[in-house]
Amino acid sequence: MTNEQRDLVHMFGVHASETDYDLLDEKARWAAKKSILDTLGVILAASGMEPAVQAIAEIVSETGGTPECTVLGFGGRAPALMAAMANGALAHCLDYDDQTPWGQHTASSIVPATFAVAERRGGVHGRDLIAAVAVGQDIFARLRRNVGWKKDWNLSTVLAVFAAAASASRVMGMSAPRAAAAIGIATMQSSGIMEMVAGRGSDLRGMYAGFSAKGAVLAALMAEKGVSGIDKAFEGQYGFMNTYFDGRYDREEIIRGLGTEFVGAGTLYKRWPCVGTAHSHMKAAIDIVRGNDLSPNEISEIRLHVGDYHEVMCQPLEERRAPKTLADAKFSLPFLVAVAVARRGMTVADFTASALHDELVLAIGRKMTLVRDSSLNWTLELPPGRVEIITRDGRRWLEEGRMVPGNGDNPMSWEDITSKFFECASVAARPVGEEKAARAVALAEHLETLDDATELVRCLA
Repeated sequence: MTNEQRDLVHMFGVHASETDYDLLDEKARWAAKKSILDTLGVILAASGMEPAVQAIAEIVSETGGTPECTVLGFGGRAPALMAAMANGALAHCLDYDDQTPWGQHTASSIVPATFAVAERRGGVHGRDLIAAVAVGQDIFARLRRNVGWKKDWNLSTVLAVFAAAASASRVMGMSAPRAAAAIGIATMQSSGIMEMVAGRGSDLRGMYAGFSAKGAVLAALMAEKGVSGIDKAFEGQYGFMNTYFDGRYDREEIIRGLGTEFVGAGTLYKRWPCVGTAHSHMKAAIDIVRGNDLSPNEISEIRLHVGDYHEVMCQPLEERRAPKTLADAKFSLPFLVAVAVARRGMTVADFTASALHDELVLAIGRKMTLVRDSSLNWTLELPPGRVEIITRDGRRWLEEGRMVPGNGDNPMSWEDITSKFFECASVAARPVGEEKAARAVALAEHLETLDDATELVRCLA
């Protein structure tokens, strides 16, 4: 059967089964290792900084079962399904996890799933774990770039469950047909609506990766037991592409270079713990304030120039200026720019229950107004945001957010990821000491040399 005749689910199955560490270029290898260390770090930080995830920890503990996999942050062990759920729920909680250049998150689903099945299986070499993460990153990026998204589905979970299922299949050493079965089974776990993200008041916005990580592990375990998948899962008359995207997808681009070019190598890593679509506005505001040494008291108005998706983060404006929950704060553009102006930067410490009531930040937020600009609407790549600041004495600056820390034109190095990891580990529910954190960094950096890659998560338990 030719590629033109085979459904994408079978092509992804072959990709998952046959991708080997030696096929990866250095960029893809480092992207996988960066995502592994970065994700483990933000999981640790979330355990100490987001109160809502305590409920997940309690459910995992109450559920019991074979203690085969590490639960990070809170400690303890759980069955693979629940460990993936717990670690995945933590991985996106702070909105500090990595993202593609076009938005959306995948490592927060892939990394918890791969480590869960790796611990369950035992003896998974570091080279195989790196290859597994790389193949998942690649599949996610190929889908993300080439489907006709209407901003209705939450692509981070709708697509990441397939990427994570492929990664889990690779870790488990599945044949191509079994990997394809796992990816097909994962259609049952492909879900998530954008109202969860764009709306207000829901803790799910932070926890959603837990569902796709758990769903991926379940799909892989079912496939391992011989459960069949869906032969035309993606491209059948009633398959994924027609059901979710009305048949709007670019098949040729999805498969171009499959197996030789690893698109996920372009993964970006965050320096600021909040939604990435706000970072360019934050950077523009920081540049104006720092460049002109402005104090908040000198500012009379801050105008946020927004496209369609930027505006989602601004409405209703009064509520976005003063969000009531930590999850909402990380998606509220006026609040985030206010923090950036007040602090001239941002750290995980800026998101605590008391920080939501910081009068300086709230006062700056009340100075925010919106300027709608359709040229800033989100198609594939989100255009950089623009910020205009006007002072009480009539001075005015207009800046576009460029060279955002962690973006493609200003990427984070391994050293930057390491610094971020130490920052995150220090605020975990069970703080990780510098010696243990340094050991984790060293293991991640040389992961390809480990006979058992799960030594990395065990050293953080």
